[in-house]
Amino acid sequence: MGKYKFIMQKVPVSWLQLTHNKARFIVALAGIAFATLLMFMQLGFQGALYKTAVDIHQNMRADLILIDPRAENLYDVGLYRTFTKRYLTKSLEVDGIETAYPLYVGFGHWKNPVEPRNRQILIFGCNPEKPCFNLPEVNQNLNKLKYDDVVLFDRLSKPVFGPIATEFKQGKNIATEVNDRKIKIGGLFSLGGSIFSADGILITSDLNFSRLLQRPLEKVSVGLVKLKPNANIQKVLKNLTAKLPNGVKILTLESYMTREKDYWRQGSPIGSIFTIGTVMGFIVGSVIVYQVLYSEVSDHLAEYATLKAIGYSHKYLLKVVFQESLFLSVLGYIPGFAFSVLLYDLVVRIVRLPTEMEFVRAVFVLCLTILMCFIAGAFAVQKLQEADPADIF
Repeated sequence: MGKYKFIMQKVPVSWLQLTHNKARFIVALAGIAFATLLMFMQLGFQGALYKTAVDIHQNMRADLILIDPRAENLYDVGLYRTFTKRYLTKSLEVDGIETAYPLYVGFGHWKNPVEPRNRQILIFGCNPEKPCFNLPEVNQNLNKLKYDDVVLFDRLSKPVFGPIATEFKQGKNIATEVNDRKIKIGGLFSLGGSIFSADGILITSDLNFSRLLQRPLEKVSVGLVKLKPNANIQKVLKNLTAKLPNGVKILTLESYMTREKDYWRQGSPIGSIFTIGTVMGFIVGSVIVYQVLYSEVSDHLAEYATLKAIGYSHKYLLKVVFQESLFLSVLGYIPGFAFSVLLYDLVVRIVRLPTEMEFVRAVFVLCLTILMCFIAGAFAVQKLQEADPADIF
């Protein structure tokens, strides 16, 4: 009961001191809300980056993946980040493997059929007899890809490529150019992909891919290995690694996706930029809270000295300041959280970036906000050393 009474005695002191200057209090909450919003947005963009980085991978029709050891990520493509098709042929000799087929990856220059401008587009090529993706819309149209210069267009591509999906639904025949070669749209699909690497996607046959990019089919970008129904994936992985000790890197699909995320998190400057943005939000909030608390302590230094003179300990005064920090952090977090939810929804609608409020992120930012205010409070309490009754009175 004594402890409860002590808490009730000290809560009003910190609260009344904070709210005594209404304008300063509102400005402080606005500053903390802004810092919280900044951290939420940076972490939201970072989370969207990691999520979209594997949108393509998780639709690959494979249990094991073969890649060139020098390839850092799916988009690190080209003639010198490939391996020869013979590795796929040799992999079929390993017990437990049902089939192995190549996936070709490259970038081409798409000509907007409506506006006179070109745009880089991601192109996948695969054998129409051996589907590479678990996408019903793609697999239903594989026969169309057997015709020369026919491609499938991703309806989730950015609008800069033209109103392709809209006009195709209207029954219009759409023809344009990729790398100055005429192509026809044979169908649509929905895949998406990393918005930081691929604004649009085409899927076509391996032969059409070779024509569009002038790439030999012997040079494979990604090898997709499908196992038999009852095969042990770890055992097959071990045997395949022993069978192909050099020339290719062999991964499970899950490991391949983890590797892709790690690249964007650690190997790419984009992931670091969002981390730096979060840190900057933390620092900005800390400075704002410090200025507020320092001003509060300075303005009420005589009152603090009076409390010391009548018997309150320095420890009690520290608790008052830290309690103010806690009030500021929680009250500033609430509007920051609310605005973040609204902006996340706005980003999804306008930019099509999958920013979603996650429980773990919400708790993490709350902890950062509280820590931010407590650190600022720790610096501000240094002013309390000047609250000496003998000097003030």
